[in-house]
Amino acid sequence: MQFKQVTVDKAANVYFEGKVTSRSIYFEDGSKKTLGIMMPGEYSFSTDAKEEMDISAGRLEYKLQGGEWESIEGSGVFYVPANETFQLKVHTVVDYCCSYLSE
Repeated sequence: MQFKQVTVDKAANVYFEGKVTSRSIYFEDGSKKTLGIMMPGEYSFSTDAKEEMDISAGRLEYKLQGGEWESIEGSGVFYVPANETFQLKVHTVVDYCCSYLSE
């Protein structure tokens, strides 16, 4: 997939001592996505807006608040509600795109 006519932040978003990084991209309609990678490890993230996590490569497990652990190997998508925390167990390098969705 390619994104056209976007603005990209030059500075990376860096989390967990560089084990998770992303770059923000902005679309003409005002929407935002981040493109990044996650190195193996265990992580916890909190959301402000509803998020679509589109995994394009790698292997991980994720757990939404109040849910069970679920797995993605290769590619897959999961959604995180706004104002929630979710857990990740990343087993291999994961390539991802996070979309911030309006309710």
